Amino acid sequence: MGGCHVVSVKDVVNALRECLDPELGASIIDIGLVYGISVTNSKDVKVVLTMTSPMCPLASSILSNAQQRLEAVPGIGKVAIELVWDPLWSPEMMGGDMRYLH
Repeated sequence: MGGCHVVSVKDVVNALRECLDPELGASIIDIGLVYGISVTNSKDVKVVLTMTSPMCPLASSILSNAQQRLEAVPGIGKVAIELVWDPLWSPEMMGGDMRYLH
């Protein structure tokens, strides 16, 4: 198998940039849905995120997509995704020009 790949927060961010919110057509990173990322043992990942609304009909789809993208990261171990509602998401959390598209 060769050397051990160390998973970084940047690897996680890059994987989640591919995970889009279908309603807004932008990544969950750019929208500001990801509140926290931690990597332990150089491979186990925990992501804390929210949805644009507690009533989001696409939440399970987005969570599933995020899980699949993270599991595809080389060298990744356990993946834990925690869905939180505090603080509630708002358009001000969007990065860059995204906040003006909402």
